[in-house]
Amino acid sequence: MDKWLAAALDYVPDWIGHQMRWTEQPGCALAIAHKGKVVVEQAWGYANADRKQALTPRHRMRVASHSKSFTAAGIMKLREKGKLQLDDQAGKFVKGLHPTVAKATVAQLISHTAGIIRDGKDTGQWTHRRPFLSVAEFMKELAEPQPIEPNLRMKYSNHGFGLAGLVIEAVTGESYNRWIQREVVEAVGLKETRPDMPSPKGGPLAKGHSSKVPLGRRVILPPDTPTNGLASATGFISTAHDLALFFNQLSPGAKKSLLSVASRREMSRRHWKVPHSQIERWYGLGTISGSLAGWDHFGHSGGFPGFITRTATIPAHDLTISVLTNAADGLSHQFLDGCIHILRRFHECGAPTRRVADWTGRWWSLWGCFDLVPVGDRVLVSTPTLLDPFMDASEIEVSGRDKGRVVQAGGFASFGEEVRRIRKRGKVAEMYMTGARLQPETEAAKEATNRYER
Repeated sequence: MDKWLAAALDYVPDWIGHQMRWTEQPGCALAIAHKGKVVVEQAWGYANADRKQALTPRHRMRVASHSKSFTAAGIMKLREKGKLQLDDQAGKFVKGLHPTVAKATVAQLISHTAGIIRDGKDTGQWTHRRPFLSVAEFMKELAEPQPIEPNLRMKYSNHGFGLAGLVIEAVTGESYNRWIQREVVEAVGLKETRPDMPSPKGGPLAKGHSSKVPLGRRVILPPDTPTNGLASATGFISTAHDLALFFNQLSPGAKKSLLSVASRREMSRRHWKVPHSQIERWYGLGTISGSLAGWDHFGHSGGFPGFITRTATIPAHDLTISVLTNAADGLSHQFLDGCIHILRRFHECGAPTRRVADWTGRWWSLWGCFDLVPVGDRVLVSTPTLLDPFMDASEIEVSGRDKGRVVQAGGFASFGEEVRRIRKRGKVAEMYMTGARLQPETEAAKEATNRYER
């Protein structure tokens, strides 16, 4: 592993841990895979906040629309075997469809361009007002006219991916759940993943949680709702560990994979731009792609009652990040973006030199905290409460064992001023950041208590 990457992976969990305290989220699980192996795996918070049950990396979560990437991989595997073609029409395999739906191609189904209704005329399954549709109920909705014609634009559709699941059943002669479990999940080597309820035997299942608004508190949301006829769109249960491995293998440059390089390129390339969005994103075949801080990435996200999840692969560095949260207002998207910002900055600046390597730690005052993060030959003054902790970070140039100077800073910061570390019994006990006295958390808390509460 490159030295810059090892240094970045040391800071990423530290930053997310602080974010979890700061935002008071119920639970979060992180896994990062590099070159086919999980190199970081950690969990914070609770699997069940009411019971204060600790979340572990082994807790499964509902990963919802990550299911679409598994389904698309299954389609590509059948294509490689000559069982179907991407331009085959859905009606070739599934009978009883509305004529417009029957003409939609397999490629259109898994790129969200078939024009099919998103979630049906009654979407109460997403608020626990009704069960997910059975296959029979689902087929009735596909026999009706759809909102728009195929191939007009990218239009997200769980029903479209549900139909892709029926195509797989027709081609294989097996149930979607049984075939996808054997031919995709187990073929990749995933042991904590299932296409729908029930959860893998012996594996703990994290509870979902509502947002704090409007009740002023979180309530527990049941995680074990079966998705019935829509497992291929949103049913999957998994861990950050398994998702990181799966999406890492989908990278075109992966040395080991379920699919050929050509299939992986076709899945991850940018087919259709997501319209009417201030964030530039694209949809491929069961994958969402985009760019952040100059790094291209692809993957998927998922939202299930009480769960928000996201996974992204950065092909240029053979890295995959998976962040799972078990709350309706979970910050998996923001946490993952923050991970990319951290990784990119370490890649840009390099691992810390010996001269600055020990300039570390989280330092507190009445105003909050800063992190000292050594990169290359300088020390960044990171703000761990920010979703990009290195945004506008001041930079310290070290001039002695415990002396330095701010050599890069914004106009409202303390450019050009001195930084000092104070030692007690040989260890750094406090520091002065351009005149501001900073302490470890316990000492800052003690001082605040003595000054304001006594």
